[in-house]
Amino acid sequence: MDKRKRLMNVQEALELLNRLSEAESDGGEVSGLSDESWVCSASDGSSDSDPELPRNVRPSHPDPPLADWPTVPAHAEVCATEPSPAQEIGKDGTVWTVMEPCGGAGRRLIQNILTESAGPTPHARHNITDKLTAFMCLCDNVMLEEIRDCTIAEARRDRATWDVSIMELKAFIALLYVRGAYCGKNIEMESFWSEQWGNGFFNATLSRNRFREIMRYLRFDKKETRRCRLTTDKFTHVRKVKYMLNGFPYLGKDASRPATQRLGENVVLRLVEPFVALLAKNTSLVGTIKRNKRELPPSVQGRSELFSTKVLKSDKMVLSVYQCKPRRNVTILSTQHQHVAISTEKKKKPETVEYYNHSKVGVDVLDQMARQYSVKGGTRRWPVAVFYNVLDLAAINAWVLYRSCMSQENIPRRDFMLQLAHELRAEWMASKAPPLADLPFSGAGAEERRRMTCMVKAHCMQNKTFCKCVKCGDAVCGKCTAKVLSVCNNCV
Repeated sequence: MDKRKRLMNVQEALELLNRLSEAESDGGEVSGLSDESWVCSASDGSSDSDPELPRNVRPSHPDPPLADWPTVPAHAEVCATEPSPAQEIGKDGTVWTVMEPCGGAGRRLIQNILTESAGPTPHARHNITDKLTAFMCLCDNVMLEEIRDCTIAEARRDRATWDVSIMELKAFIALLYVRGAYCGKNIEMESFWSEQWGNGFFNATLSRNRFREIMRYLRFDKKETRRCRLTTDKFTHVRKVKYMLNGFPYLGKDASRPATQRLGENVVLRLVEPFVALLAKNTSLVGTIKRNKRELPPSVQGRSELFSTKVLKSDKMVLSVYQCKPRRNVTILSTQHQHVAISTEKKKKPETVEYYNHSKVGVDVLDQMARQYSVKGGTRRWPVAVFYNVLDLAAINAWVLYRSCMSQENIPRRDFMLQLAHELRAEWMASKAPPLADLPFSGAGAEERRRMTCMVKAHCMQNKTFCKCVKCGDAVCGKCTAKVLSVCNNCV
């Protein structure tokens, strides 16, 4: 007997099914069937193309028991069925399919292919020449003028003549940066002016009482119009001076949040709302997720072999569970990776973990750096706390910009903060220095000089002085002198 596989066309398959149906109804045997393997073909002859399955024909008799059907070998395509993959279900009903790690990373999705070059913009490269210009690229004069105007408006509610300049405001910020560089966020601010234990930088820059005044009146919006703005914007206290992309305060339960939306999801979507809507607008997500989330299957909380990886997939999300330590695993959720490759190194890290470690500098490392040298201090006003955070991030970003634009200088971040503080107060310190035009009256010796009343009166209340302007010759005090130019403010 010929044991080779015999190809059957569609007509032969239909005749075979009809014969089988008639035989079952009569209880007889079906002739022409043997244990040989057979497959169905769409044509009478042999073909290299994939065979097509015969059309289902409903028999005239009810379906016979499954055990009475002829046995077909498993390798025959007509009867081969793929076993359903293992699945796990989260507490909220999310279905996860267990995947086997693959050997390659596969193709990148189109939203993950970057065509822009990284690095500072041409504007930054052209304007950054020192630490101060790097800082001013982020916190420019427009922002500082807004803070000054709002601070003066608040102070003049009590004191009609109170004033502060941009120079003095920069010196105030310089003291905050020095406190951060010395890790003084848990130290009482006034102790920096102590004669025995204090820092001379503080005493030379501003008096303790003057620092108190600026901190007391420091504001970022005007109170007269705040009530109207609060009806539509709860973040209006600092809205005009945040240079970040977006931000808002957490005010407890939010009635506008959908009942089916988690708090974390709502916060993320609100933060990126002006720019993207994540996966709906081709924005991928890669990050850690807590193991007790309701969407994850219970198996992620168990332990497995050290340096082993379990991969699960739900819709377009891929979850990697990596046993990094004997009693601890890490869970990475990704919408960027469709397949997860395992490295050949000793720790066998999955591709998602390596990608996260490489790219987490955007958030985790930034937070770590901000905590290390933070300008934050104790305050009861949340807008001031937001301002502290702005200064922390601005110092880090200014340091990154400076090192990128001045590639020949690799300066530590703490040294950068201290030098930035020195440059921030430089203009203010020049205004406090003894005037360069310290000339006696003509015909009089130095011992016969007399103090005269300031004739400029731009920033003083009839101060007494020995000095004259080098251009007009009028008596001018230190407050009314533009020391960089050595002339009075009227002649600038």
